[in-house]
Amino acid sequence: MEAAIKMIPCLVDESSSTRAIESCRENENNDIQSGPIQQQSRRMEAVISGSGPQQRMEVETNELNPTPSHENNSEGDIRYKGPLKVYTKRKSRAQVETPITIPEHSSPSSLEIVDVSSSEIENEDSTLDDLPIALRKEARVKAGVPRPRYGFENDIRKKVVSCKWVFSAKQNPEGKVERYKARLVARGYSQTYGIDYDETFASVAKMSTVRMLISCAANFGWPLHQWDVKNAFLHGNLQEEVYMEIPPGFSKPDVAGKVCRLRKSLYGLKQSPRAWFDRFRRALCGMSYKQCNGDHTVFYRHSRRRIVILAVYVDDIIITGDDEAEINRLKEDLSKVFEVKDLGQLKYFLGIEIARSTKGIFLSQRKYVLDLLSETGMLGCRPAPTPIDPNHKLCATSGDPMNKESYQRLVRRLIYLCHTRPDISYAVSVVSRYMHDPWSGHLDAAYRILRYLKNGPGKGLVFKSHGHLNVEGYCDADWASCLDDRRSTSGYCVFVGGNLISWRSKKQPVVSRSSAEAEYRAMSLAISEMMWVKNLLSELYVLRKGPLKLWCDNKSAINIANNPVQHDRTKHVEIDRFFIKEKLDSGVLELRHVNSSNQVADCLTKGLGVKECNETCNKMGMIDIYHSF
Repeated sequence: MEAAIKMIPCLVDESSSTRAIESCRENENNDIQSGPIQQQSRRMEAVISGSGPQQRMEVETNELNPTPSHENNSEGDIRYKGPLKVYTKRKSRAQVETPITIPEHSSPSSLEIVDVSSSEIENEDSTLDDLPIALRKEARVKAGVPRPRYGFENDIRKKVVSCKWVFSAKQNPEGKVERYKARLVARGYSQTYGIDYDETFASVAKMSTVRMLISCAANFGWPLHQWDVKNAFLHGNLQEEVYMEIPPGFSKPDVAGKVCRLRKSLYGLKQSPRAWFDRFRRALCGMSYKQCNGDHTVFYRHSRRRIVILAVYVDDIIITGDDEAEINRLKEDLSKVFEVKDLGQLKYFLGIEIARSTKGIFLSQRKYVLDLLSETGMLGCRPAPTPIDPNHKLCATSGDPMNKESYQRLVRRLIYLCHTRPDISYAVSVVSRYMHDPWSGHLDAAYRILRYLKNGPGKGLVFKSHGHLNVEGYCDADWASCLDDRRSTSGYCVFVGGNLISWRSKKQPVVSRSSAEAEYRAMSLAISEMMWVKNLLSELYVLRKGPLKLWCDNKSAINIANNPVQHDRTKHVEIDRFFIKEKLDSGVLELRHVNSSNQVADCLTKGLGVKECNETCNKMGMIDIYHSF
């Protein structure tokens, strides 16, 4: 029999080794009238009505009639227990009193008593709203399946995946708790490749793509919307045969020795991200949207010379374009398939704070920087004028050996900060070279970056309207800069519509025998990125015709590219030579010389002085948005 069950966060099972999640108080004089299973199913279906028939749980069990269990504890709680479910009726938020507390900045690690006082529950989203959805919405399971024995059945080894409840507190950009979340997570680390899952890769939007869409919105005056798909991984369709243990809090004597057969994906499974993205992609393509080849997470639709573009990062969606009617229609259509939450204008995306005014669109990670400084105890440090010493001599044995776990954790946080701070990219690239074996000198260099961040935690990128979407780039190289292996450092930055959208600082994979050779390799790296940007913009039909412009400060490298003479000093860079020659001959690319004083990519290859560092930041479009406006 199929029953739609509303599992609210009041799960109690006295026989389980784990305690109850939440206890809802009820007045003793308000007894709940129990009836046949059909009446209870209709009552519970009414609670979750509007979510669609695909959002109910399929339950197969031999025992159809649940036994009502009036269990009154010291607080006067009344609970109803049936096979694989516990249902408690509550009257209103004002009458809900719960005896558990989730600390504001910490989360319980197991199924335990959690207290959310009624004063903290300001709206429905502040409750543990993810707790019931794991089993009632999209995560279709077959309960009562006999436990497969470890062995081979149809030449396939059957395994049973365990699960646990995971609790978290979701915060807003100000650091305040928005709502508490309880999620059923499968222990997917016990799955075996080729048996329990096959492919796991799922595309996410590149940050370069996100910044490119923001630059388009700034130049064309398009709005930027943000949507969120609730419980995205529960929507994926499982192609494999996956069994999972009965979740904690649902164990009953009648299901002893039985397991769940998962029909839909669940958080924690290896294949869940891929299953979710495939489901979302098919849904959008069914709505006449096309998937970009340059970035598979970008979808677009043209209608009546108007365009709507959206980029997907797991369950976060950014939408822009000049067709508001199509955007509203898309939201309605997606809401019929998934539970989509409209977050309004784009303000906070993956830790990046976004503000829009008449002067442009501003991106920063101020909260992220302040949290990082607080965690490392550097809030009261003395600020540094530059991210790295211009005359640094870092090598593999700078200082004394140290604990690598703390160093890796710090550098990992700094790497993510580079999404809006290109001024620290070179310094972070240098300290990340020694994550496998850090010494005290490397840690001092990492702390220097923190001191520089203290100088301007609100500094970020500004995207202004320049009235065009021309693609331009700058490339540079620092010859034999690494003291350990004498490899050179490449750096480039790409502008779309006058706004910086992509940059990179990277040590070259091979040793260059001259500065011209190092610059030539950096040129090839920059052209590859510019070609990707051009192809993506062309696919969206927003790029005007015209060649790409690449600025380089090395005349020897430019001469080799324009006049590829074969001789002993250049024949070992033959692939790069033919790649650049092909782009020049086709008219796609123009190489131009720029003075070293105007080289924007200079800060991506070497440490600069205070004056040069500030000038380069201004050319990149970096300002401190909390002090400049």
